[in-house]
Amino acid sequence: MSEARTPAQIEADIVRRREQLAMTLDEIGIRMHPKTIIGDAKAKVASTVDQTAGRAFVAVNRVVSDVKARFTHEDGAPRLERVVPVAVVALAVVGLIVSSSRRHKA
Repeated sequence: MSEARTPAQIEADIVRRREQLAMTLDEIGIRMHPKTIIGDAKAKVASTVDQTAGRAFVAVNRVVSDVKARFTHEDGAPRLERVVPVAVVALAVVGLIVSSSRRHKA
């Protein structure tokens, strides 16, 4: 059989449950406060931006490594058979841009 509780035990249980309820309501109030909601949203956005920036950095780093591997030997020496044609094309493009801008100024 179950033991009968005394009025003091019942009162103590009521006090304990009131305190628990008060703590729960305080926690809900803090979570629902506009500053808390805004702070959580800012943290989420910052986290997303950090993740996106990290992915972008990894992608750029991979592309740079691939390009470097195409234009250098394993020992780090440049591959002239690939560097020279790219340099010639770059100089030609710069020359065309310069001559085009001079024509437009005249």
